[in-house]
Amino acid sequence: MSNVYGEWLKAQREAAGLTQQELANVAIMTRSHIAHIEAGRRIPSQEDARRLDRALGTGDVLQSFLPKQDVAVADYFEAARQLEQQATVIREFAPSYVPGILQTEAYARAVMQVSFPPRSEEECDRLVVTRLSRAKILEDPVTPVVAVLLDEAVLRRPVGGPATMADQICHIVALTEGGRIRVHVVPFGLGAHSLMLGMMTLMWFEDQPPAAYSEGPLTGKLYDSPALVQRLQGTYDLALGDALPMKESVALMRAIAEDYRRD
Repeated sequence: MSNVYGEWLKAQREAAGLTQQELANVAIMTRSHIAHIEAGRRIPSQEDARRLDRALGTGDVLQSFLPKQDVAVADYFEAARQLEQQATVIREFAPSYVPGILQTEAYARAVMQVSFPPRSEEECDRLVVTRLSRAKILEDPVTPVVAVLLDEAVLRRPVGGPATMADQICHIVALTEGGRIRVHVVPFGLGAHSLMLGMMTLMWFEDQPPAAYSEGPLTGKLYDSPALVQRLQGTYDLALGDALPMKESVALMRAIAEDYRRD
């Protein structure tokens, strides 16, 4: 985004006589997040902007002048989407459905059609276009480096029906066998594992500290506290150690896809 927004925030903070840490304390944010916003590397969420306005006494200026986005995503995901496009390394864990950057059009549409209140066909179309555009980061043959952990439930849940699932799984297999991504399956037989409570994305960058993102129903949270991100990385590594090797993961995915084809 343009750095006009970040520069204005910095000017207001300095005019108030606050350091980044002091503003972070008042706004209930991390200092590093404020530093990234001021430098133009991150865009604040609507809630972030509301807290900053309140902390600086700027009315609703920071909320009203958030940079406009021409993509269709949930407000809570926009900051993570921006970072996803900048990342040099991405590691995903999916407990129940395929991560967005790996979804086929039919699978994405099936996901978008399940919501409350129901979405119109036009809104679904806009959301699907945005989701597919995120996958363009995989068109670069090298960057970002992408590794994905899939709970076996992701493969067994027939989102969109058997044909859609077969195509979706084959798409992931093709990306894996083509060397573009690495995929490991966390099998049902493992039982409990360190990531089973929810989805998680870990991201590394060329010019800024790593970040993590987690999501639940109608909510999402971006983390940039170094200690917390490091802990989440360790949690991911623990689950990765329990997952199937990549060759066995691909074989399992092929077998499940074939089962869907027979259906």
